[in-house]
Amino acid sequence: MKLLLVAGARPNFMKIASIVAALDSHNLRASDRIDYLLVHTGQHYDEKMSQTFFRELDLPRTAVDLEVGSGTHAAQTAEIMKRFEPVLVKERPDAVLLVGDVNSTIACALVASKIVYADGTDASDRTRPLIIHVEAGLRSRDRSMPEEINRILTDALSDLLFVTEQSAVDNLRREGIARNNIHLVGNTMVDTLLRHRARAEQSAILQRLGLAGSDPDNQATLPYGVVTLHRPSNVDDPTAFRNILDALFTIGQTLPLVFPVHPRTVARIQEFGLADQCHMLAPHETIPETKAGLYFIEPLGYLHFLRLMSKARIVLTDSGGIQEETTMLGVPCVTLRNNTERPVTVSQGTNVLAGTVKEAIVQQALRQLNRPVNSKKPDLWDGKAGERIVRIMKRT
Repeated sequence: MKLLLVAGARPNFMKIASIVAALDSHNLRASDRIDYLLVHTGQHYDEKMSQTFFRELDLPRTAVDLEVGSGTHAAQTAEIMKRFEPVLVKERPDAVLLVGDVNSTIACALVASKIVYADGTDASDRTRPLIIHVEAGLRSRDRSMPEEINRILTDALSDLLFVTEQSAVDNLRREGIARNNIHLVGNTMVDTLLRHRARAEQSAILQRLGLAGSDPDNQATLPYGVVTLHRPSNVDDPTAFRNILDALFTIGQTLPLVFPVHPRTVARIQEFGLADQCHMLAPHETIPETKAGLYFIEPLGYLHFLRLMSKARIVLTDSGGIQEETTMLGVPCVTLRNNTERPVTVSQGTNVLAGTVKEAIVQQALRQLNRPVNSKKPDLWDGKAGERIVRIMKRT
């Protein structure tokens, strides 16, 4: 069996890492190998951060780099399609495995669904590869989100759909997907978190920021929060962005907030004339005496960020993946959106929805800081999702 694994953005690599580990484990002990190639579309590409992620997540070198880069949704999706088609024609895989909901996901699903292998098909007599979608079925019910469109269309094209929570199974069944094509397997991003959590504990990020306590075992920390913000609806509109920043500055009067800034967000801070209000810590600068405030830092590698998040008193984010990670870590989370495609993080986890209005964000944050953490681990979020995926792929 020959498999192409496709990734285009940082969260994709966290999801694929677990599947790569499971494939390697299978190939070590089984005679029926699954040969795989990793394709990087280059949708989000930062050479320094990319190398860091590959090293920290134990990922193999990419076999193919499409080097697409940024662009409008239409231009980027079209460019990925143009560059991915020759890869399919050359490699003729039995299956293409896609993760998440970025433009790379839908672009490669479209190509794989329409490709027709030339005469002399593979041993299975397929004329196109199977399309496998990992993290299928998630729905926010908000079609103004580009990711929602990508999810719906990718699922409609997929032959094998791996889901993280029961709500995703229900969504797919309502959309007419055959039940035997849907598999509840757990969460590969959680697999990666559990596999690397011990290594993350060795990170010195808390000391670097001046947030470490006096415990020689690097366990005690001073209270702080973490912020991530990158969605276009939150950062591209100056009024919405200023409103969220005002809320963060208010919450930052209670405890220091550390904000690893996404490049998109940095660009908007400069464009909207907010640079004077946003203090960017220099690489070797610490938070002064854990003084309350909002502190911007450069993006972090996976292990540093996992450590920072795991010891936080609160996380404020518009990221879907971080809603899941905070649930597993038992860290209170405030989602700066009106909806979530991951409802299990609210019903069972540590997440609450605050929207984007300043007063509501501040209110929910203060509530989260003052209430006991009460959450449970969702079903099958046990570190074995990658193994289940490989086992089902072999059977299929």
